[in-house]
Amino acid sequence: MTVRPAVVLLRNDAVLLMQYRYGDTDVFALPGGNPDPGEDLEATLERELMEELGVEIQVFNMLFCGVVTRPNQKEDVLHCVFVGEIFGGEPVLNPAHTSACSVIWKPVDELTDLAMYPSVATAIQEHHTAMLPTTYLGYIEQPFYG
Repeated sequence: MTVRPAVVLLRNDAVLLMQYRYGDTDVFALPGGNPDPGEDLEATLERELMEELGVEIQVFNMLFCGVVTRPNQKEDVLHCVFVGEIFGGEPVLNPAHTSACSVIWKPVDELTDLAMYPSVATAIQEHHTAMLPTTYLGYIEQPFYG
């Protein structure tokens, strides 16, 4: 199983998302990335967000985690979603480090209108409004795009 950390960064009830294009579909993802060998998940997020978006972040607690089973792939992906805060810089894409098309602030209450990977819009909304404790979501029902 592969582990992929991501982070929810909020500003004025909007969450920072990275927009990708797969075929005819715009797919949105929380900023995050893949750990280097020996790197913990918080350090991965700090490094990835500096490389991809040029921002310094502080990572706080994990909001939730869940598994996506990928068709035709050997490994499932455990998505670990943390909450964090930007304390330095403004997010700007660095095309040398990401294939994302753009970065946007999307209102939390509009997330369910988007194609997201992983499909965690409802979980983000529930945690944002109710401040639920850390949760294991189990298997995440995930449509695939492209």
